[in-house]
Amino acid sequence: MKKQKTTTIEENNTTHKSLFDRLSEEIIFTILDFLDQSNPRDKKSFSLVCKTFYVIESKHRKTLKPLRSDHLPSILNRYPQISTLNLTLCPRVTDSALSGVAASVGDSLRSVDLSRSRFFTGSGLAALVAGCRNLTELDLSNATELRDAAAAAIAEARNLERLWLARCKLITDIGIGCIAVGCPKLKLISLKWCLGIGDLGVGLVAVKCKEIRSLDLSYLPITNKCLPAIVKLQYLEELILEGCFGINDDGLVAINQGSNSLKTLDMSSCQRVSHVGLSSMTSGTECLQQLTLAYGSAVTADVGLSLQRLSKLQSLKLDGCLVTSAGLQAIGNCCFSLQELRLSKCLGVTDEGLSSILKKQKELRKLDITCCRKITYDSIAQIANSCRCLTSLKMESCTLVPREAFVLIGQRCHLLEELDLTDSEIDDEGLKSISN
Repeated sequence: MKKQKTTTIEENNTTHKSLFDRLSEEIIFTILDFLDQSNPRDKKSFSLVCKTFYVIESKHRKTLKPLRSDHLPSILNRYPQISTLNLTLCPRVTDSALSGVAASVGDSLRSVDLSRSRFFTGSGLAALVAGCRNLTELDLSNATELRDAAAAAIAEARNLERLWLARCKLITDIGIGCIAVGCPKLKLISLKWCLGIGDLGVGLVAVKCKEIRSLDLSYLPITNKCLPAIVKLQYLEELILEGCFGINDDGLVAINQGSNSLKTLDMSSCQRVSHVGLSSMTSGTECLQQLTLAYGSAVTADVGLSLQRLSKLQSLKLDGCLVTSAGLQAIGNCCFSLQELRLSKCLGVTDEGLSSILKKQKELRKLDITCCRKITYDSIAQIANSCRCLTSLKMESCTLVPREAFVLIGQRCHLLEELDLTDSEIDDEGLKSISN
């Protein structure tokens, strides 16, 4: 009997093994994809079942986020086919570590994030770029010690499409010029707080990188000179000019056109741009969906009129601006498809002004009226009556709103997912209404 049992067990093992061997790697990879969606730990358990599963899981994994850079050699030895390497948990990444990555992974690597890492130089980047010829994404944000020599090394990444250089303050026009010439496939580039880059460098990017979709020039010392080249970018969808104090109405009026493909425009903290320049910048931008004018000029009726061509505008952010009732009414009369409206910390928001813009916004999903201290019950009643599709409402420190108003929110805004009532007068009745 013992021999028969042993034989039966061996036959069952043989059967199971043969059935598993019939599955192709592609089918097993599909199964692992589902494990990724359910719980990442399940895939780790999968690799512990047997040696075959261990090998298959090693081939399947495409993303790594190691805790320490000194573990990289052993990790990359197990996972030689990764395409995304996130090193944000490794504060110390040396040139030798980057050379090791290039030698171990090679052309399969597509994306590297070094935005929180230090101690690497242009030499390490040169080795990485030379060994990983298919690199398409590189995040070097906060690498404050990198200079133009490092930029020249980056320029050798001919297939690069997305590049973040935020706060690389030592890179100059010469360095960014090298990148512009060497990386013509760039579709996204962030130069936020790159204080060494001016009109010349930005102009070179706009002229050489024709496929740019997203361009972040926040807080650069640029002037009106680079604007003509920027607006000629045929595929530009996102332009961020936050804190560009050198740009003014004269420059915007001079170009007298916008980008036909532009969908997102951020001109926050552009104190020298009024409704005159804004009207010029938005002319021809019928596709614009998101507009940010936070901490800028006063929102008057003229500003509202400058937006009258933007029939597809979905998001308008006016945080920190001085707002007039006439300005909000003018915006309400020309923008009927808003899904997001932000008036956080805006001075001048009253019941009259807020009601005039909200009564026509039937599709509004997100509303931020934080610190709008002049609004009362009437504004909340207008929100409850007009904005039935709201999913997010932020009204911190709206101190004149009485507790009775919160009952209306609970009764009529049934789709709310986010509600900020910090420093408000809500009571038990209001909470009961909202919870129901």
